[in-house]
Amino acid sequence: MQDSFFLAAGSLLPTLMAAIFGLLIGSFLNVVIHRLPIMMQRESDNYVAHESGKALPHTDRYNLVAPRSACPQCKRQIGVLENVPVLSYLALRGKCRACKAPISARYPIVEALTATLSALMVWHLGSGWSGLASLVFLYLLIAMTFIDADTQLLPDDLTLPLLWLGLLVNLSAMFVPLSEAVIGAAAGYLVLWTIYWVFKLLTGKEGMGYGDFKLLAALGAWMGWKMLPIIILFSSLVGALVGIALIVFGSHGRDKPIPFGPYLAAAGLLALLYGSKIMETYFGFAV
Repeated sequence: MQDSFFLAAGSLLPTLMAAIFGLLIGSFLNVVIHRLPIMMQRESDNYVAHESGKALPHTDRYNLVAPRSACPQCKRQIGVLENVPVLSYLALRGKCRACKAPISARYPIVEALTATLSALMVWHLGSGWSGLASLVFLYLLIAMTFIDADTQLLPDDLTLPLLWLGLLVNLSAMFVPLSEAVIGAAAGYLVLWTIYWVFKLLTGKEGMGYGDFKLLAALGAWMGWKMLPIIILFSSLVGALVGIALIVFGSHGRDKPIPFGPYLAAAGLLALLYGSKIMETYFGFAV
């Protein structure tokens, strides 16, 4: 009994630490989600202006660390104590301390979600190298999920590092053998690329973006080609159900595109945590 207690405590401590770390990372992910699309747009604007021989429209410093976060309404800089994840939002009752403008509930939601999922990853995969790698995997997916939901963009600055990291962590077969990871990356891209072109040729419309191809390629690099059918099935089912619900309840027009990245990301997380068990269960029933 005493040994069981110490074993439970030993696994609980890293999980708790992962949750606390996840809160802090979640706060930073809020910055990434908000600023990265703006940084991309500013870079694009400057490029167009430069090619046209015009003055650059954006010359001030704007990145993930500068300028300091400020209230979008009154422009007052946010203090250190106002940046404590979740707690600051609750203490301020979701309003700016100075002008009382409402603060989006997304900020504490992202922080709490990151903390919860960080704890879940470490609980399932441990606090070793695979657990730490899974946290990086998680954080990139969270950032991409919310950026895609906002802008229907999956930035190369996130998808490509995720892809290359997947191949690197599998050099030592951390999750799957390297050969399966390489085939998974290629197959993941080509599957959605093929669907994209078939759909476009039949309808004349674009059914998804190139960022989706790269994200599925990245998931294949992490989990190998054998996991791709499960990821595609999960993401398609959830995406279809959510899309139908949005249309039925009138909150989303039929002609308005629905981002597919969040469903790929959710399916990727499920596959990393439970994909092996699902495959074992399926093939067990199949036999």
